[in-house]
Amino acid sequence: MLDNMREVITNWIEETARELGYPINQISGRWGVEHPDDLARGDYATNVALVLAKVIGQEPLALAGQIAEKLKASSANRRTRPWVEKIEVAPPGFINFFLTRDFFTDEFKQVLEKGDGYGKGKVREGGKVMVEYTDPNPFKEFHLGHLMSNTIGEAISRLIESQGAEVKRACYQGDVGLHVAKAIYGMRLEESKFPPDQASLSDKAKFLGLAYVAGSIEPSGGQDKWKRGLQDLNQSIYERSNETINKLYDWGRRVSLKYFETIYKRLGTKFDYYFFESETGELGKKLVEENFGKVFERSDGAIIFRGEKYNLHTRVFLNSGGLPTYEAKELGLAKLKFERYSYDQSVVITGNEVASYFAVLKKVLELILPDLAPKTKHLPHGMLRLPTGKMSSRTGSVITAESLLVEIKTAVSQKIAARDFATAERAVIVEAVAIAAVKYSILKQSPGRDIIFDLTKSLSLEGDSGPYLQYAYVRARAVLEKATAENISTNLDQPPSEISELERRFFRFPEVAARAAALYAPNLLVTYLTELASTFNTYYAAQKIVDASDPFSPYRLALTAVFSQVLKSGLTLLALPVLEKM
Repeated sequence: MLDNMREVITNWIEETARELGYPINQISGRWGVEHPDDLARGDYATNVALVLAKVIGQEPLALAGQIAEKLKASSANRRTRPWVEKIEVAPPGFINFFLTRDFFTDEFKQVLEKGDGYGKGKVREGGKVMVEYTDPNPFKEFHLGHLMSNTIGEAISRLIESQGAEVKRACYQGDVGLHVAKAIYGMRLEESKFPPDQASLSDKAKFLGLAYVAGSIEPSGGQDKWKRGLQDLNQSIYERSNETINKLYDWGRRVSLKYFETIYKRLGTKFDYYFFESETGELGKKLVEENFGKVFERSDGAIIFRGEKYNLHTRVFLNSGGLPTYEAKELGLAKLKFERYSYDQSVVITGNEVASYFAVLKKVLELILPDLAPKTKHLPHGMLRLPTGKMSSRTGSVITAESLLVEIKTAVSQKIAARDFATAERAVIVEAVAIAAVKYSILKQSPGRDIIFDLTKSLSLEGDSGPYLQYAYVRARAVLEKATAENISTNLDQPPSEISELERRFFRFPEVAARAAALYAPNLLVTYLTELASTFNTYYAAQKIVDASDPFSPYRLALTAVFSQVLKSGLTLLALPVLEKM
């Protein structure tokens, strides 16, 4: 009963409407049962009277009153409707449901009994999902776009997992292509700056970024020669026909991939599958050639997909030299993914600048791999920007994820300079707060929107920040530690008669998590956790929670334990670090 209260109320309303002779079946999908934003308006509310009134031509408020009275009459039998305390009608025609004290107490017992398992659902139980995200290219730096993709992708992966699905994380990387040719060309130009073997991994990665910029600059004269040189270099990389180039390539690829792993670890991600363009290219090329004349055609020596036939863009899949383009490689990737993991769904998370290109890819999949097309979902996200504007790795104005984290960590270090922490403990706190600050800033917006990162707001302890959530958890744990020191235990057996706002928020967590997973919208969970933390802080300020002389202190401590568990579970779903001290 406690796990499906929304369903119980929904079925109850449907039964009542049919008993009254109202055509509820005619408005299916147009009405629902939701949580009111204003807690004073109940724990659930329905708009069924507002929708029905339009169908039957009746005044909504009067209709809501009639339905509510019928609901109340049926609720007199407490064995069948034991969890609803009262039902009220509110203008212009809402019906509000208030749950009983017993409901909340029983729900909180579940939280404490299940611990980290509380809030997990079974909506996608048995499902197999592959989520592809981050996708940094070797020979280039890990920039803010990768940070954004990783943050969103990891949160979505965890949300889907929380609903019972098996999730495999995948990272797709361009280890061949013109960008690699430019980087290796730049490595040869900047040979004098080549880092020694004992140089740090970070310094070696920075050199690759420098080399890419150097190799991307068109000379003031001889552009044609420069372009032909890059094309020849690109061909030799594909063919591995030059031993010197091979050595530079192998070194750069190895450095990049090792460096990326250090960032993944910091961000809380561990990938199950790695895919590379060097392996998807030939597979994609074969698929294009097999469907030449049916799906693809020749144009100016290249093989293209004529997208205009489907109100889409025309895209090149094999260039005039016969090499697979990014589009062909993606086609090969789709097939390779399914060969390695027979998923029910493949979720691909990228920047929104490739949304139109992905629409073309989906159409090609429909024509060539019709079984995979409906299983493929593209989730485009906006860009993470700083007040300085847009980044470009080609011009060298790229802002790396590491440089942003260094800037945030410097600010965090200054904020806690006077705190008494051991050196190692301080380092852990600074890193965790920095990660939470930037991840929260990304996740609080719906995934498709651009974000301008505000350093000051991201570190605020006054609300709407990752550190604010971390600090609320630390505060709750400190309260529980104080109670232990004073030998006061948590207990739900003696609650106050009045149900607090804090209590009314807790039980919504499983539904919010399920909805965030279903809509691929981590921002819904971020909003919920922020409101929950704010409500707890208000409760903390208004109540003396640890008080041996207060008979309600054990109950308030139990609520504090419930809060800390729900907040911890929510932070973990979002991949925001949880701290015990800060």
